[in-house]
Amino acid sequence: MPLLKPERAPLPGDVKTILDEGMSLFRLHQSRHGRAEPSKGSYAQEWAQWEKRLRVVLSRNANYLTSIQVPFDVAVKEVLEQLKAVAKGDVKTPDTAKRRFGNIVFAAVTVPQADILSLLRKLGENDGDVNNFLNGIKVEDNLSKAHVTLAHKRAHGVAAVASYGVYQNQEVPVSFNAFLYTDKMAALEAQLGTVNGEKIDSKNDWPHVTLWTAPGVAPKEANMLPQLFSSGQAKRVLIDPPITITGVLDFY
Repeated sequence: MPLLKPERAPLPGDVKTILDEGMSLFRLHQSRHGRAEPSKGSYAQEWAQWEKRLRVVLSRNANYLTSIQVPFDVAVKEVLEQLKAVAKGDVKTPDTAKRRFGNIVFAAVTVPQADILSLLRKLGENDGDVNNFLNGIKVEDNLSKAHVTLAHKRAHGVAAVASYGVYQNQEVPVSFNAFLYTDKMAALEAQLGTVNGEKIDSKNDWPHVTLWTAPGVAPKEANMLPQLFSSGQAKRVLIDPPITITGVLDFY
């Protein structure tokens, strides 16, 4: 049953902020207590205080919340029409095995490989060290599907992955502003844009596209590149001005 209008205004800042706070608090609770009720764990007091703030924020934005909802009678009408179509055999049952979020590992914005390679070639033309590095790892032969991970089931949970469902197959602009590398890995630092005015945020602390890792090095190790740079163990090459490439949000 459709609940929200597809052409809706972006979330007000205070609504998005309070929801983000709740998600962060729930993740803290979940990491310690698993699936127990948040109101009964170590963060029960913080959860109660958050619920009070949530009620205030939602009350303050009541008009907005009403405006983005599909009227109940319209939603019922759409569902009845869909049921009639199914009864007539006009609608095929979707492949639930593929779409079931429990079978999906992560959500990501996939960017065209050709565009990434073009970006790297431009970067190499302006920096001899980068060019030598890219030629040494044979990036054109080793780069497979380039993507910015948004949420991973193992690290963030199924709910976090599923939360991107409303943006599936939508185009997302991705700006690349730096290239980081060591002798064992390389990645492009990324900044995600918006979909219909709503900012797309990654659950990862450092959004990026992993370009290459040496044999025996897991791709997830590329998350450490900013820390390695801070400690002088990695190089960071600024991309100025940043280069924006349009990707597509999907599940894998």
